[in-house]
Amino acid sequence: MRLLYINNDGGGFADYVDVAEGITVEQFFKDKMLGSKPDDFLIRVNRQPVPCEYVLKEGDRITVTPTKIEGAAI
Repeated sequence: MRLLYINNDGGGFADYVDVAEGITVEQFFKDKMLGSKPDDFLIRVNRQPVPCEYVLKEGDRITVTPTKIEGAAI
């Protein structure tokens, strides 16, 4: 199954990726963001926030954006 993966962490990138049918947002995050905590990111599918158990579908667009940017001042 093919998805558009947009990673806004650090330098950021966007690319199409192939994943297994039935993969959840949580599984996808664990596979792609090794060592990162989901609580530190805003994860959206097709521009909408979704629960971690959401099952991804062919053609979905998943975006991972950090909520905390190291070195940023308030």
